[in-house]
Amino acid sequence: MRHVLGIAVLAAVTAGCTGPEIACTAIGFPIGIGLSIPAPAGISKATLEACWRGQCVTRDVGLHPETSAGATTCTGTGPDSSCGTSMVPTGGLHGFADVPGLPAEPVEVTVRFDDGKPHSIEVTPAMSEPNGPGCGKAGPQAQLVAGRDHELRAR
Repeated sequence: MRHVLGIAVLAAVTAGCTGPEIACTAIGFPIGIGLSIPAPAGISKATLEACWRGQCVTRDVGLHPETSAGATTCTGTGPDSSCGTSMVPTGGLHGFADVPGLPAEPVEVTVRFDDGKPHSIEVTPAMSEPNGPGCGKAGPQAQLVAGRDHELRAR
C-alpha cells in the first residue's frame, strides 16, 4: 500500500514537469544563396548558377548597398534610459538569390559579374533554425563572399 501511495505522489509531483513552453513564430525564411561583395570595384550586377544532382538553377542577384551599425548613443544610465544606433553604408554590396529546391548537400555555384567571367565554388548549404532550437529547421542557405579578384569563399 505504501508503494502505491508513493508512486501516486511521485506521479502527481512530476506531472507538470514538461519544461518551459517554447514560442515559435511563423517567420518567413528564404531558401537560397546570399552574396556579399565587400570591395565591389567594377561590379554592378551578378548572375548566380547553382547545380546539384544534374540540375541547375540560374538567378539574377539583385545587389544592394551593404550597411552596418554605426556608433551607439545612449541617454542616461538608469532603467528608463535608452540607446540607439543608425545603419551606415560600408561601401560593399550584398544580394540574395532564391534557389527553389536547394539541398543541404554539396552544390556547385558559379557567379558571373559584369565582365561575364565565371567564378566557381562548391558549397554545402546549411539548414537554419531562424526561431532557435526547438522550433524546427526552416530550409538550407549558403552565404558567399567575393574577394578583390572576384574569387568566392563560403562565409
